[in-house]
Amino acid sequence: MENRWNSGINDRKLKEQICEIGRRVYNKGFAAANDGNISIRVGENEVLCSPTMICKGFMEPDDICAVDLDGNQLAGKRKRTSEILLHLAIMKERPDVKAVVHCHPPHATAFAVTREPIPQCILPEVEVFMGEVPMAPYETPGGLEFAETVVPFLKATNTIILNNHGTVSFGKDLQEAYWKTEILDAYCRILILSKQLGGVTYLNEQKSRELIDLKKKLGFDDPRFHSEDCDLCGNSAFREGYKEDKPVQKAFDTAPSYPGYLQKPAYEQNGQACSTKNNNGQIDTDQLVKMITEQVMAALGK
Repeated sequence: MENRWNSGINDRKLKEQICEIGRRVYNKGFAAANDGNISIRVGENEVLCSPTMICKGFMEPDDICAVDLDGNQLAGKRKRTSEILLHLAIMKERPDVKAVVHCHPPHATAFAVTREPIPQCILPEVEVFMGEVPMAPYETPGGLEFAETVVPFLKATNTIILNNHGTVSFGKDLQEAYWKTEILDAYCRILILSKQLGGVTYLNEQKSRELIDLKKKLGFDDPRFHSEDCDLCGNSAFREGYKEDKPVQKAFDTAPSYPGYLQKPAYEQNGQACSTKNNNGQIDTDQLVKMITEQVMAALGK
């Protein structure tokens, strides 16, 4: 019976797409030697994936393997990648996901090894096309426990940093999954350069809301559209998946705390203190002064 993707484990075009993404990953320096792995779902219970112990920049279509959703190899002259369980865990939890790319982009992986959370409310492209990037706790790669580290974060994102390891990104096709990785690494490089220049500048609440409005108009989903219990720039996705040792921002100033998308903006609320608290629940005096100044200037028409 033909499956809903009108494809199969013998689809050479899809195998060629995996090889092409592998070349891009390798040429960008996102995967050295045998690093990284790539997969695409081609049926109800069939997934094409890169093999183990092969450079992603030199794969040929005949190298590509096929597995079922439990990781059992169905086809291929080479052995499937040892980390396919990570890809399959994502596909099982997210039926909309058809493709997964895992690699070690250097700038994003620098955040992974320092366990530094990725700040939000800085770059428009990141807010609209990515959103929050959670960090999964470290586990030895290859096993089921490693695969399960990403599960608590899957509803909130399409890109996850794997602590002390690398990144995994996913989407409706291979190109989208790869693009997420490229956007993330470019953003992390900008953050690192900004830190060297003195720090980052966060967008104010109004501009941050405008970006989220734009994201909604463009038809992209975001967990901030559905939750009352979050703020525009906070690490809400970290609430699940970490019982202790939650990643704490150290390299950059703490992001400002703005009311969630479903809540009224701070400048429309009668009581301002609720939107001027830091991550410890204490009043952020600088943020309070900034907010009052912005309101006064707005009232004066400046």
